[in-house]
Amino acid sequence: MTSPDSPRPETGSLREWQKRPAEARAENNQARLLENRGRACHGEGVIDLTVVLADLRAEGDELESWVVHLPETGWRTPTPAVGWTVAHQVAHLAWTDERALLSATDPDGFHAEAAALADGDPQQFVDDGAAAGAGLPVAELLSRWRSSRERLATVLAEVPVGAKLPWYGPPMSATSMATARIMETWAHAGDVADTLEIQRKPTARIRHVAHIGVRTRDFAYLVRGLAVPVEQFRIELTAPDGELWVWGPDDAAQRITGSAHDFCRLVTQRVHRDDTDLVPHQATSAL
Repeated sequence: MTSPDSPRPETGSLREWQKRPAEARAENNQARLLENRGRACHGEGVIDLTVVLADLRAEGDELESWVVHLPETGWRTPTPAVGWTVAHQVAHLAWTDERALLSATDPDGFHAEAAALADGDPQQFVDDGAAAGAGLPVAELLSRWRSSRERLATVLAEVPVGAKLPWYGPPMSATSMATARIMETWAHAGDVADTLEIQRKPTARIRHVAHIGVRTRDFAYLVRGLAVPVEQFRIELTAPDGELWVWGPDDAAQRITGSAHDFCRLVTQRVHRDDTDLVPHQATSAL
């Protein structure tokens, strides 16, 4: 989230930010902080891995339905992420799914690959992965992405309870890994939807994205060098079906209200706070 004194970015700078893949910017840190909170909790409830994986599959299937019949020219269309086409967006998701698969099936191999990056540029590693995939024939890229995401869901379902998977930072549970994958898939699918002028209908699946955003409020302060408030806070978001999703105690003075959709767009850096319906109540800096 942006700090109160952050200038509203020009269109170009926002799009340049969108180019930075979520795991290189946010969800690695978000998911690891979420992991410190225990099992994935949405509001006052607890959600199990089966539900998370079903929603992960649904997010991938929705995006695939938009691109599966695109002509070659459609795949090469530039997206809001500077330098990235639709093919880059899908290739990046496939590439990251493959990294998660490596983590779950060959931890030693994952550690070896990560160690090789220690003296390099992690962002370039990510960009190169997307570029390589985007250069494949469309049918091959689509098949690769479909295979990687289906296999990842299957593998994560078999991870023993309590087991931790290595990642680019502290290890995560299968549930946290799947939740992070939902967040990224949803964010990059939004870039594709904008490019193809698809009127995307928000679903209840964005609750996973909102949850990560809420649970990592402290991180938003830390990355900006701001002191983390000690006061408790409350988030009240209107779900796509009109239900109220709530995090935090009833008597918290600091609170944010608004639509879950705008909140999710904000925490995935797809919109500036001034272009949302979010209202801070003694919590301006939290946005």
